[in-house]
Amino acid sequence: MSEHSDRMTCEEAFRRLDDFIDRQLNPEEMRLVQEHLAVCAKCTREFTFETSVINGVREKLSRIEAPPNLLARIASSLTGQSPTPPDDGG
Repeated sequence: MSEHSDRMTCEEAFRRLDDFIDRQLNPEEMRLVQEHLAVCAKCTREFTFETSVINGVREKLSRIEAPPNLLARIASSLTGQSPTPPDDGG
């Protein structure tokens, strides 16, 4: 494989990395990115970094508690009912 071809493969893998992490690629694209990560240390480092950032954000978000009135408004929206007015003004 030429340097130009390898660089393009890195560029293509890099462009697909977010969708790869989110499992939003079709099976063939998933396979191609996986194969590229298996042989490219630079892209693997980027993948590892991005994955750690996403996992850190998910972990922090899982510790944030939603206000009760927000949960009630979401539930009302899902059932098609008017939400009960909040008694705390917000």
